[in-house]
Amino acid sequence: MIYILTTGGTIEGFEYDNLNQVPTESPMPLDSLLYHIDNLPEYHIKRVFLKDSRFINDADRALIASEIVKSKYSKVIITHGTLTMVETAKFLGKLRIDKTIVLTGAFILGTDPKTDAFENLSFALTKISDLEQGVYLAMHQSIFPWNNVKKNIQEKRFEKVKK
Repeated sequence: MIYILTTGGTIEGFEYDNLNQVPTESPMPLDSLLYHIDNLPEYHIKRVFLKDSRFINDADRALIASEIVKSKYSKVIITHGTLTMVETAKFLGKLRIDKTIVLTGAFILGTDPKTDAFENLSFALTKISDLEQGVYLAMHQSIFPWNNVKKNIQEKRFEKVKK
């Protein structure tokens, strides 16, 4: 069983009013993406909150961590906005939670016909069982450990940190 925690963001088709920090469009339920995935493992979905990732802070990250720790599930996928996904991964990674945690999202709005939401969510669901305990990002057919990833805003992709 995979526990899917949602936090809002582009993957669910939300656009945001920057002034009030609230969604301006109706969500696209994550279930509608999951419906199209073949050989879907069993899952349980819980919405933790609904925010543009620009507005996610450490108190929100602590709430996510609390949901993960208190759950009975050992495999957790978090749908998250890409802007601060790395920061949330680092926050969770430093906690060393004894579970496999994968963050995923979308660069293109989930309601857009050209969205990468389905591809990224499907990839995360497929790969989570192959991963050891720890925190990872799953985007565009690549897996990144929490402590070796950065977002390349110009290229609209995640990549390893050059050491």
